[in-house]
Amino acid sequence: MTRLLAGTPHPLGATYDGRGTNFAVHSDIAESIAVCLFDETGAETQYWLSQRSGSTHHGYLTEVGPGTRYGLRVEGPWSPADGFWCNPNKLLIDPYAHTIDGNVEWDRAVYGFLVQDPDAAEPHDSAPFIPHSVVVDHDFDWGDDRPPATPWSDTILYETHVKAITQLHPDVPAELRGTYLGLASPPVVEHLVGLGVTAVELLPVQQFVHDHALVRRGLRNHWGYQPIGFFAPHHEYASTPGAQVREFKTMVRQLHRAGLEVILDVVYNHTGESHHLGPNLCHRGVDNQTYYRLSDEDPRHYLDYSGVGNTINTDHPATLRMIADSLRHWVETYHVDGFRFDLATTLARHRLAFDPGAPFLQLVHQDPVLNRVKMIAEPWDVGPGGYRLGGFPPPWREWNDRYRDTVRDFWRTKRGSIGEFASRLTGSADVFRHEDVRPATSSINFVTSHDGYTLVDLVSYEAKHNHANGQDNQDGHSDNRSWNTGVEGETDDPAVTDLRQRRRRSLYATLLLSQGVPMLLGGDELGRTQRGNNNAYAQDNEISWYDWSGDAGFLEFARRVIALRRASAVFTNPQWLTGHERSDNVRDVEWIAPTGEHMTMSDWERPTTHAVGMLMHGPAAEPDADSMLVLCNAGHDAIVFRMPIGNGDSWTELLDTAVPDQQERAVAPDGTVEVAGFGLIVLRRELQS
Repeated sequence: MTRLLAGTPHPLGATYDGRGTNFAVHSDIAESIAVCLFDETGAETQYWLSQRSGSTHHGYLTEVGPGTRYGLRVEGPWSPADGFWCNPNKLLIDPYAHTIDGNVEWDRAVYGFLVQDPDAAEPHDSAPFIPHSVVVDHDFDWGDDRPPATPWSDTILYETHVKAITQLHPDVPAELRGTYLGLASPPVVEHLVGLGVTAVELLPVQQFVHDHALVRRGLRNHWGYQPIGFFAPHHEYASTPGAQVREFKTMVRQLHRAGLEVILDVVYNHTGESHHLGPNLCHRGVDNQTYYRLSDEDPRHYLDYSGVGNTINTDHPATLRMIADSLRHWVETYHVDGFRFDLATTLARHRLAFDPGAPFLQLVHQDPVLNRVKMIAEPWDVGPGGYRLGGFPPPWREWNDRYRDTVRDFWRTKRGSIGEFASRLTGSADVFRHEDVRPATSSINFVTSHDGYTLVDLVSYEAKHNHANGQDNQDGHSDNRSWNTGVEGETDDPAVTDLRQRRRRSLYATLLLSQGVPMLLGGDELGRTQRGNNNAYAQDNEISWYDWSGDAGFLEFARRVIALRRASAVFTNPQWLTGHERSDNVRDVEWIAPTGEHMTMSDWERPTTHAVGMLMHGPAAEPDADSMLVLCNAGHDAIVFRMPIGNGDSWTELLDTAVPDQQERAVAPDGTVEVAGFGLIVLRRELQS
């Protein structure tokens, strides 16, 4: 027989100890909190927690173990005008739930207020329509698992989606497609290892909701940027119902065995409870004022720096603790290797303004668990002063959208882009090199990501085609810096398709040969298209799923250029390139004009300069390292480049994006190479004995 005992205030959430389960819930405002247990028939038994330590309500239930389904009910103040939304008629998800099972069913009962009177509490029970929190036993055989610990200078990120990458893979067993185990299956792991990447960066896998507005349109939240459970792996990616904890751990273990790190895209800037007319699912009903930033003028409303209705309140110690506890949970319990923070500026706001010394950033820097894993910021949000590229302190790395935009501009022949293109190739020192306190790996370089066009679409569309999202093509970015190569969308014109292929290869090679940390969009190596949709967040279908019958020729090229990066100390050099002479009388980087001479100031300033050579020498600590010459021509016509003047060594051409299957060939010291329009060539210097 289950008995309620006093329990302890720590840790928060439901903690099984082999005999029973301790429940602890933080709420500054709750008068009382009930843990509601549900049996297999759905019958509910309530246990009102009788103990309170500060703001933590707690109790221990004997004979309650793993698999037990539960929820919370909170009695407390109801005054929406003052920011209080406690309504015991609403079953709530435990903010610390380690497993959540089921999706929200969008009945009117899940909302805390009456439609006709938003100040009145909605009286109906929401329990039939709310996912259950589930007690978990985390016992798991990790074997000899250990983190790959890949240095930043050697890291190549592969941004992907658990379901999208596996759903159509013909060699993944049907029952594993779209799941954690599918991602960890041999065909997918072999593809990733064969490609040469070192880490997968997974779109959100924390439990999320499918927005009411999407469900009404017959769509789903494919990307997962509507979190509701910061501690729980999303249940829909489990191949066996209820097995998401075990299967997620199995996935990480298998990827680690293959030498691949696991980076999670995490969303701590907002939740899926939306704006002031949103549902009571979890945090809003437990303690709205603790978890969310409210308007001082009208506490009914949220400050919205996320663009989706609410903003997490990182100025409150309990909320900050929840985020830290969640991050440590994923590192210690699931062995993940790092995080990419969606709209990270929101987390680094202190008293509303961005602060490089904000409590959250200090916490990460000081925490002995968190300061040893990879931390990546998306350095912007939609609030005032929210664009903070280059503003995060070490050891943070940052998504560099200026890299994306500049590289796209250069390869679509934008006038006057040559100078900034050179800066992006060499790590964006103008953005990140602040008194040498940040390394040259601070920039996460990308040309494409989940948010925007795929690489195929970047060279095939000039206008977004988002009609499938059901928003009259009004969603998504309109400034894509794309060029359709002369025809909008699909075409059989061989001249257009050939040029598109060359442009794709040049863009891909540029990304892999730039200083910094490259991030590849999963599926680009396969020729994946979203048919011009640049905001496929709601497309859980063939628009987003990878087509594995794709472009074998481009896949082989992708493997070659990744191998080229990994094999050369020039491309993985973690030191800033300055262009100044070193102690060994060598400049670490030289900029070469088609004449073979150094670029002049007039070359840089000429708006029509669309070609440049980047000659990079190995680190001073490795005097025998190869020197590499990267020749880029973003003009429409071919250009003949002469080998750098004053250099008596011969050269070997390694890569030509115009002739992707060309074998290596020798080039004389005074020789020339022709770089096709929109082409890129890589040569290695051969030292004379």
